[in-house]
Amino acid sequence: MTISVGVFGAGGRMGSEVCRAVAVDPDLELVTAVDPFHAGIDLRQVTGADVAGQVARDADALAQAGAQVAVDFTTLEAARENLRWCARNGVHAVVGTTGFVDDDYRELTRHFTSSNCFVAPNFAIGAVLMMRFAELAAPWFQTAEIVELHHDRKIDAPSGTAVLTAARMAAASDEWGDDPTETVVLEGARGGAASGGIRIHSVRLRGLVAHQEVLLGTTGQTLALRHDSYDRASFMPGVMLAVKAVPERPGLTVGLDALLEI
Repeated sequence: MTISVGVFGAGGRMGSEVCRAVAVDPDLELVTAVDPFHAGIDLRQVTGADVAGQVARDADALAQAGAQVAVDFTTLEAARENLRWCARNGVHAVVGTTGFVDDDYRELTRHFTSSNCFVAPNFAIGAVLMMRFAELAAPWFQTAEIVELHHDRKIDAPSGTAVLTAARMAAASDEWGDDPTETVVLEGARGGAASGGIRIHSVRLRGLVAHQEVLLGTTGQTLALRHDSYDRASFMPGVMLAVKAVPERPGLTVGLDALLEI
């Protein structure tokens, strides 16, 4: 059965990429797209495919179009409102917007009772595997740092992927060496301390898309795990996987690894 899909943030880079991916997937149907800043744009212009309609101004267009699943790649504040709307209206949600905190997840769990919600800090399958490999390696190393690198339009730091990576590594091992730094010449030079005291360093640079390197060290050896997304199309297989899975996953699911069974 074909799943009808609406997309929030259709005018943004990720939103338009999602629209294109949905439009060419034989198991999905793009029924509407929402973006108050790009309302009125022809969907054929957004998708490059023969899709009827225009980008709508507000979420009510999803209900009018009969969307079963809404995909959100917007900003944190916009996503919070969009997800409240989805929960109230019984629409499943797939979310790639980052920056959510524990209170947000608790709210999503409370609100998504008649429909389901899937949130992932990273939809690149390679990035999910990198996090799993870092988790497996953690008990065998005593020190670790994470460097995440993104394009110069990403407004939150550190990335959700980096925070989740640190949390999973800290859960796998609580034996991490202390930071030896005694004098900080430039404030922030040692990055931010995440779970387990694991340091995260954020780079924002024009020309990048999404990249992360996990560095682990112990006596006489180091291990470097790196993933690079060079194009936003790299996220689409994971997004499509989540869109097709979310109707069958009650409540809130966090992380693409839940679908990869790793």
